[in-house]
Amino acid sequence: MRNLRLLRATRRCPARAAAVPGTPQCFCLGAEPGTVLLGSQHGLLELGPGAQPVTREVSLIAEGFMPEDGSGGIIGLEDLPEQECVCVATAAGDILLCNLSTKEVECVGSVDSGLSTMSWSPDQELVLLVTGQQTLIMMTRDFEPITEKQIHQDDFGEEKFVALGWGKKETQFHGSEGKQAAHRKQTEVPPTSAWDDGRPRVTWRGDGQFVAVSAVCPETGARKIRVWNRELVLQSTSEPISGLEQALAWKPSGSLIASTQEKPNRHDVVFLEKNGLLHGEFTLPFQKGQVKVNELLWNADSTILAVWLEDLKKDENCKPNSYVQLWTTGNYHWYLKQSLHFGNLEKNQLVSLLWDPVIPYRLHVLCQGWLYLSYDWHWTTDHGMGENSQHVANVAVIDGDKVLVTAFQHAVVPPPMCTYQLQFTQAVNQIAFHTDPEHSGDMAVLDADNRISLYRYGQSTMKDPTVRVGAVGGNGFKAAVETPYLDKTYRVDLGSNTNELMNPLGLRFLTWLPDSSFLVVGQDQHTAQSVLYHLTAAPPVAGAEEQCLDLRLSVSVDGEVISLCCSPVTKTVALQLADGQILKYLWEASTPVLEPWQTSSGSAVRFPHPCVQTSLTRISAEEVILGLTDRFRLFIDDTEVASNITSFATYNEFLLVTTNSHTCQCFCLKEMSVKALQAGLSNTAVPNNETLRNVERGSRIITVVPRDTKVILQMPRGNLETVHHRALVLAQIRKWLNRLMFREAFQCMRKLRINLNLLYDHNPKVFLENVETFIKQIDSVNYINLFFTELKEEDFTKSMYPSLNGSSNAQLQQHPDQKKVNLVCDVMRAAMERIDPQKYCLSILTAHVKKSPPELEIALQKVHDLRESISPDATAVSAEEALKYLLFLVDVNELYDYSLGTYDFDLVVMVAEKSQKDPKEYLPFLNTLRKMETNYQRYTIDRHLKRYTKALGHLSKCGPEHFSEFLNLVKDQNQYYEALKLYPPSSQEYRDISDAYGDYLNQKQLYEQAALIFARAGIFAKALDSFLSSGSWQQALCMASRLGYTEDKLASLARSMAGKLVEQRKHAEAALLLEQYTQDYEEAVLLLLEGALWEEALRLIHKYGRLDILETNFKPALREAQKSQLMFLNSQKAAFIRHKSRLQVVRELKERAYENLQDYETPNCPELDLISETSSVVTASDMNSKYSHSNSRISARSSKNRRKAERKRYSLKEGSPYEDVALLEALGENVRAVDTLKGDIHVLLKQLVLFGYDEQAGELQRVLEEVLHLMETSIPEIWSPELQQSSLNPVMGPNSTANSIMAAYQQKKMVAPVVQDPELLIPPKLSKNLQWKLHLLQ
Repeated sequence: MRNLRLLRATRRCPARAAAVPGTPQCFCLGAEPGTVLLGSQHGLLELGPGAQPVTREVSLIAEGFMPEDGSGGIIGLEDLPEQECVCVATAAGDILLCNLSTKEVECVGSVDSGLSTMSWSPDQELVLLVTGQQTLIMMTRDFEPITEKQIHQDDFGEEKFVALGWGKKETQFHGSEGKQAAHRKQTEVPPTSAWDDGRPRVTWRGDGQFVAVSAVCPETGARKIRVWNRELVLQSTSEPISGLEQALAWKPSGSLIASTQEKPNRHDVVFLEKNGLLHGEFTLPFQKGQVKVNELLWNADSTILAVWLEDLKKDENCKPNSYVQLWTTGNYHWYLKQSLHFGNLEKNQLVSLLWDPVIPYRLHVLCQGWLYLSYDWHWTTDHGMGENSQHVANVAVIDGDKVLVTAFQHAVVPPPMCTYQLQFTQAVNQIAFHTDPEHSGDMAVLDADNRISLYRYGQSTMKDPTVRVGAVGGNGFKAAVETPYLDKTYRVDLGSNTNELMNPLGLRFLTWLPDSSFLVVGQDQHTAQSVLYHLTAAPPVAGAEEQCLDLRLSVSVDGEVISLCCSPVTKTVALQLADGQILKYLWEASTPVLEPWQTSSGSAVRFPHPCVQTSLTRISAEEVILGLTDRFRLFIDDTEVASNITSFATYNEFLLVTTNSHTCQCFCLKEMSVKALQAGLSNTAVPNNETLRNVERGSRIITVVPRDTKVILQMPRGNLETVHHRALVLAQIRKWLNRLMFREAFQCMRKLRINLNLLYDHNPKVFLENVETFIKQIDSVNYINLFFTELKEEDFTKSMYPSLNGSSNAQLQQHPDQKKVNLVCDVMRAAMERIDPQKYCLSILTAHVKKSPPELEIALQKVHDLRESISPDATAVSAEEALKYLLFLVDVNELYDYSLGTYDFDLVVMVAEKSQKDPKEYLPFLNTLRKMETNYQRYTIDRHLKRYTKALGHLSKCGPEHFSEFLNLVKDQNQYYEALKLYPPSSQEYRDISDAYGDYLNQKQLYEQAALIFARAGIFAKALDSFLSSGSWQQALCMASRLGYTEDKLASLARSMAGKLVEQRKHAEAALLLEQYTQDYEEAVLLLLEGALWEEALRLIHKYGRLDILETNFKPALREAQKSQLMFLNSQKAAFIRHKSRLQVVRELKERAYENLQDYETPNCPELDLISETSSVVTASDMNSKYSHSNSRISARSSKNRRKAERKRYSLKEGSPYEDVALLEALGENVRAVDTLKGDIHVLLKQLVLFGYDEQAGELQRVLEEVLHLMETSIPEIWSPELQQSSLNPVMGPNSTANSIMAAYQQKKMVAPVVQDPELLIPPKLSKNLQWKLHLLQ
């Protein structure tokens, strides 16, 4: 679907063309870019790229290699850059090497019989000469002969076909020709045409491995093609082909050899395989005998075949016209893309043409009048511009004198077919679509005779004979697509003289401006500058067949224009010059002018490399120019945004690109910066990325169908593919939803598998406000049901379809307590019930079932109501249908249970009939239920459905005779709490349930809760036992009081409770019981002394006047307590000092082992098993080796074993792994133990002073002060700041990286142990608040 667009045309001619002797005979390209070497009867001429074309000359007549009468000729010319000379072959048989710098000419060989052809291999390693005696001579680049062979060989060649012995020709099947075909004599091949020059033609395969030679057979006079290898060994000979002509060209890719053949009724270009067999053809658009084909030439990448034709002379005086046609192929069809008409003047006749070997789309042409032309083409897709016309998706393809138009908005028609075609009298070279968005389907077509034909849509009712309908569909004979009509034809005449040198394709970049004027770019006749012509239609002249376009303005451009684009939205025209500079043409001004394109910052824009495709668009409201080079680099203004882009298209605010990694990306440019676009094009690994999709290898964008979601892609072989790009689809759906066009959005989403949740999630508030509009537009029960079934709680604008510009609609805040699905179901159900409850019956059922939890009872009730009500409407849904539909949504067994739960047996039977259940099973069950009393019946159903709470409710109403059954059910299902609610607290049933509940709680060892339940129900004896078990002695005494205990009984109860409290070390409470309930004061005091409650003991002694106890018990207990506290403090102090000194030793050993390992450059760390699971390399003295689980017999199967392993890991045994951690743990315990003693010692000191034991009190205070001071000063040494820091930021923590770990090793930060309990590395705190010291002891 692509056409060839001419990018630039250059012409060069010697300044004194008339004075240059002779006429040009052949030419070749020089090694320097832009230089051309011309050969004539007199010598060589070099044309340079500058203002002075002729740079160097060499005369061959002066050297004696050419006759002075001008009868000599050059038959071959090749520039040899490695030898810095030009190889020339003359018809006389000389092979010359000419040095243009020194003007030396050396003859390196001569053939007596003369030469007809010289052809170098593509790698310039070999040269093939064809002599006048019809022999081939193969030579090396140094002109040493390799071999010589006769052209005409009787043998077929090495690749002769093998006969498989399948019988003779006479015995084989001949199809429709019949048996006589076997006996028919093979017709003789006629000799070549009269105009054939008889010269052999030579062509090399692209890799230089084979060469084909076409020569006239001396016996038959017909041409034959033979294929030889590099050693001149014959490979194959072509089959006899009638009418085979002189042109010969081997496709560089190596697959086919092109030639021409005159057939009885047409003139064809034919293709042969290497084995000499025919393989395809196409017909030239001329009558038989009208033209002769001089040459065929393939371009470097095998995509274009150039055909050089000439009219056959009818008589001697007739001057023939010359043509060059460019043909391309796609989908097995050959298209004529460009026609160059050189006219019939003698000086315009072609001498030779060449494709550039480096730039594949550059063609070089040499004319008789010393005029040299070069043309640069590139591929382009001609499609309608703008967005809002119905003909905007039209794509036009040039095919000779036809334009094939495909209307993609109507149907995707694969090429070479089309929607309709336009027929012209001459070959078409350019197409321009109208840039006015309202008429974007109108076309201007420029043909080879410089005539512009305008085709418009609309007004004409007459059928245009030049428009022929193709694959358009439609009903019967009426086409389903509108076709254009030919409006006017204009001639473009820019004052060229007919006697001047002809320059075909003198006009390029035809652009149809919105005001119906035209822009074309021409070339200045004398300089390498372009001229911009602004043409307008002249007033119509009466009687004239065709009108002329007036030249409104011609603007000389300082440079060569290589592209021109116009934006249909902003109506801006931008030109690109060969040096990359961008100019803006202000055509709407009263006097149009050219000015440099500038960015918003005021800097001029220049593409770093020339671009072959340009386009205008807006990015963040600023107009920019996009350019794509032939090397896949995409520029926006002068910024390169990507280097792997194969094609791009702009549509509305979107940019679509295809990449070399076979993806199609789409970006919304409305709120995007160039940097963000650059990042988006480079980042292809974003999950849920709607901007990117994979496409087939080599796909290119043809066009985007507006107001739709279709992107048309063309594959390399020519077939089309339509994709609906997710970004375009979602953008279009969002537009529809904003305009409340729910039907269009729904149909698109359903067709393209977009999740229907987006209908709600896009804008919840708007959706809920317009639910009735949604239902009326969709107007299909099935579609509404489909919408319900897809509903999910998640917000799809955040998960699956995050918006391109990042703005996602927040969920509706008006109903924060309601779930999305339930909210939508309720709102839509209410709307459907208002509109037409009968029509939307099934959708209403779906709304009930979809809710969470499902409202199946309501749905079943609605089915039941349908069964009871008889609707006069025949279209209304029956109960049978509704139930059948409900069974489709819900499992039948689940529905059966729900129907049973409605206690409606008719409904149960109705559901059961639809299930696979056996009537012998459910009917007896239902009959049994029917005979029961209502409450007991409902209890039975609820128990069957395991709805025990409801079952209890119904059973409680059945009377006292069923209470035992009630209680058993409560006990079985542990429904005590629910059961208590069903009876008044004063009833016997309440007491029985509480009794059972209390027993149940006692079993669970919840004694206190059981006691509360017993006490509440008045079961005081059991309550007393439970309170005793729970240790609540106050409540137990209350229960004893309620039970009326005597004083003796109460005293014995108090004694037993006091004993238990002493076991729990609650001496104060035990003493209180003994004092108040047994009057045993002495025992109470002894208990208080045992608990070191000195002050309370003193109070009781004085209360009851038992001062004798002071001497007998109190003072001895004081002295004993002082001794035990001293012993404890001394032991803690000794342990602390021992652990501290050992910790210092362990740390020193560790440091030393680490330094030793550093010498070996081996990191030694606690995580050494990360590097190796093998045993540690460190000696036993290294305390830092990891505790290995593999060497341990401990299995980590149980938590008990795990705890055991933890204990074992932090062992204080010398040399054990993690000994330093164990020491830290022990030191922390020492500090905490001493710190907790301060309060007890403070009370003890006061009592010692009170009774005169000042010496003992002073000693105790001094020892505690020493221990505390030791610990306070040691804590910073033991728990150093580095250790605390490593506990906050562990080297091996979850945020560690390989680099951070290695850095820690190098900085020796690994001394801190890595432990699983980082709190061990934090120092213990000593409480400063408590004032424990007595000043009178200091």
